[in-house]
Amino acid sequence: MLWDLDGTLVDSEDYHWRSWQHAMAADGLPVTFDQFRATFGQRNESILRGWLGPDAPLDRISRIADAKEVEYRRLAAALGLTPLPGAAEWLVRLQAAGWKQAIASSAPRLNVDVMLRALHLERYFDAIVSSEDVTVGKPDPQVFLAAATRLDVPAARCIVVEDAAAGIEAARRAGMRSIGVSRTATLSADVFVRSLDDLPDDAFDKFLTPSR
Repeated sequence: MLWDLDGTLVDSEDYHWRSWQHAMAADGLPVTFDQFRATFGQRNESILRGWLGPDAPLDRISRIADAKEVEYRRLAAALGLTPLPGAAEWLVRLQAAGWKQAIASSAPRLNVDVMLRALHLERYFDAIVSSEDVTVGKPDPQVFLAAATRLDVPAARCIVVEDAAAGIEAARRAGMRSIGVSRTATLSADVFVRSLDDLPDDAFDKFLTPSR
């Protein structure tokens, strides 16, 4: 099981929005909510090149990105996080059934660590892959393939749970089945639900039956 984190296991959209506003304002630049929403699932470098232009200096991109993540971690640690409906229950159930589970996230490792501590979910994951572990972001499949390698599970036996179109496309390119979960968008996943609470009891097992 390969889990995206932001938007899949936890709704931290508001913290990300506030931290981007904070970082961009410090650099004298506005950012709209529509611009922000269009970047879901992307790495910071890709987001900032889209906002600042392809010729933006790397040191400027790094400065803004670092400021954004510092503010995000401050908000998450100070205000806390709550798992999305069904998230913790599925992690417990799958671990008890013997599934290997990994985080495959576009977020920096420091963010992932802060989030999992705030959510009290660290013990459910056998591996973590974050932005530092890959050279390109979703929709490239690298993050999912790296997570599969760390779990020592073939790609064809992996199931990805994602909330963004870029992540669903990355799963497809990796040769993995996918479950899409989103309250606001409709995703072209093998299974799509508005909430993890809506998944049937056999949602994961049925992907691995011989008929599939």
